[in-house]
Amino acid sequence: MDPTTLIPTPDAIPVHWGWFHILLLVTFTMHILLMNAMLGTVFIAAVNHFTRDGGGSPPTQAVAEKLPFTIAFAVNFGVAPLLFAQVLYGHLIYTSSILMGTFWLSIIGILIAAYYLAYVYKYKYHQLEKGRALLTGSICILLLIIAFLFSNNFTLMLHPESWARYFDKPGGLLLNLADPTIWPRYLHFMAAAVAVGGMSIALFFSYKKHTGDAEAAPWIGYGCKWFAYATFINFGIGAWFLGSLPQGIVSMNTSSGFFFLVFLIGGIIAAVFAALLALKERVMPALYSLLTTIVLMILVRDMLRTLYLQPWFSRSELTVQASYSPLLVFLLFFIGGIVLIGWMLKITFQNSDDQEAQS
Repeated sequence: MDPTTLIPTPDAIPVHWGWFHILLLVTFTMHILLMNAMLGTVFIAAVNHFTRDGGGSPPTQAVAEKLPFTIAFAVNFGVAPLLFAQVLYGHLIYTSSILMGTFWLSIIGILIAAYYLAYVYKYKYHQLEKGRALLTGSICILLLIIAFLFSNNFTLMLHPESWARYFDKPGGLLLNLADPTIWPRYLHFMAAAVAVGGMSIALFFSYKKHTGDAEAAPWIGYGCKWFAYATFINFGIGAWFLGSLPQGIVSMNTSSGFFFLVFLIGGIIAAVFAALLALKERVMPALYSLLTTIVLMILVRDMLRTLYLQPWFSRSELTVQASYSPLLVFLLFFIGGIVLIGWMLKITFQNSDDQEAQS
């Protein structure tokens, strides 16, 4: 069967695809930062509880207090990049979503369960004691399952040649497990989440130290070590991922291949600097290097998707039926929403500091 006959015709878009591409990259960067902080911190909390026989610590107490907020922000900030991805690649994503439809729809239930347990962890933190390890481990496993299903969907969309399996198993239970890149890609993202979780802890206790908390200093180094060691481990996973890519997919003869290598080398250099700075507990310089790494690696991911889809689809093929007013309205609400969220976060932190001062 010719795989091209399985690819639906893409819908027309209201403005040039470049607008949606930029918005996809910007909103995905915001989402990935929040998602990594959410998953990474709960993973670190789970490890902390297991190694302390359920005992608590300042980092785990901070994670318990903030986890419902980070889940809510990560989910809400994930809506926009998912929608922009559907605008550009909807005919591919919708197809892969149908192929794994049973798993894809299960994400809603899994997320609700994780969100509920996050509130239990927050409000029952002191009563749980040894149950903290089991609870945070359960939350972590649920979130890891969601991440794995997302990895399957967004790689399955890149392989129209495998879609014909649906005719043998039309129950919506297809995953992209035959793809040799699926496991290294998934573990690469998860290790990055642990690293960002460590940096989040270091930043939180740096802030606490700045506000006069004398007990915050040791935990800055704790977060920095998690960040640095997870980053070093991720270099090995990243090498595995690169080695699993199809032979010849990255070619310097194409602009996408050239920029893939340029962004990749830049991202690796920035990550090395970030890890070394973290080991010296230079938190802010490490943070700036981390943000540079994340931006470059998101561009690497985008270039790789373009290279995978070259035989099947190019964004330049999208038909434009001009209508600029919806984009202008979205941009106004988007900017206003970011300002409003920043204000709410500021008020939240001020109230949190006031409550701690009173206690």
